[in-house]
Amino acid sequence: MSLERSDVENIAHLARLAVNESELDAVAGDLSTILELVAQMNSADTSGVIPMAHPLHMAQRLRPDEVSEIDERAHFQSIAPATEDGLYLVPRVVE
Repeated sequence: MSLERSDVENIAHLARLAVNESELDAVAGDLSTILELVAQMNSADTSGVIPMAHPLHMAQRLRPDEVSEIDERAHFQSIAPATEDGLYLVPRVVE
């Protein structure tokens, strides 16, 4: 797919990109090359490929689920201007 100069101007306007007149031809060529690459990738047969979340088949090492810190909520909230039931109270900013 080959993009024309007017196509690039329209894309730049929609994307709110500032493209100089002198850069339009170079950008059109670069975008056309990218679209040709995408067309090549779309033509690859992927019917037997199973979608994956990650390219490596690895299991995550998990640590034991145990408490590692002491509860210091009362200490941290002691300097707060306003708290209630363990929550910080802040002024309402949205009506």
